[in-house]
Amino acid sequence: MAPRSDSPDPVAGPATPNPGTEHYFSEDPSAPEVRRSVTVRLRGREVVLQTSNGVFSPRGLDRGTSVLLENVPDPAGGELLDLGCGWGPIALSLAGAAPGSRVTAVDVNERSLGLTRDNAAALGLPGVEVLLPEQVPAERRFDTIWSNPPIRIGKQQLHELLLQWLPRLAAGGTAWLVVQKNLGADSLQKWLATALGDGFRVSRHATDKGFRVLLVERRA
Repeated sequence: MAPRSDSPDPVAGPATPNPGTEHYFSEDPSAPEVRRSVTVRLRGREVVLQTSNGVFSPRGLDRGTSVLLENVPDPAGGELLDLGCGWGPIALSLAGAAPGSRVTAVDVNERSLGLTRDNAAALGLPGVEVLLPEQVPAERRFDTIWSNPPIRIGKQQLHELLLQWLPRLAAGGTAWLVVQKNLGADSLQKWLATALGDGFRVSRHATDKGFRVLLVERRA
């Protein structure tokens, strides 16, 4: 969906594109797609998936997403959301942990959507529905949201994004967000608590490898 809250990573590569190159979070990357296979471990399961240029973390699983997947419990409920799916590691993990649920995988990058769709098919996960944000039905509510949100799009845009999706939690639903500590995780936690209001509870669930995992709970 946009650049995530990640520092440079020897596996995943730099968190932002090199100057003068096309942003990997473009809605429709213009450079020809070149796919590659990567072997990754998703919540204890080793799988071979497809990535490509023009998407987030094309060389493999980034640190932030890895921290999220290692620190969240299995998802609850039948409607699950991966906000900013990239090539699909979070959506695939949600679907693998809750095979009877529908996983809505959302991104603005068409190439990311194609990769997530193909990776879900390759793993035999028919419950993954891959959509642009505007294609998600307005009435759909989510029991669980997992996300490595796009911190580097700027504070205002990030706040608008989170206020667009977090209020779509169902009553009693939970959202789990991974944010790098030195990119403002603690200030984001405080802002969320104020912006979302009394109907929500915001807390720090875990700290791992320089990241915070924030928990947003909608009161029943």
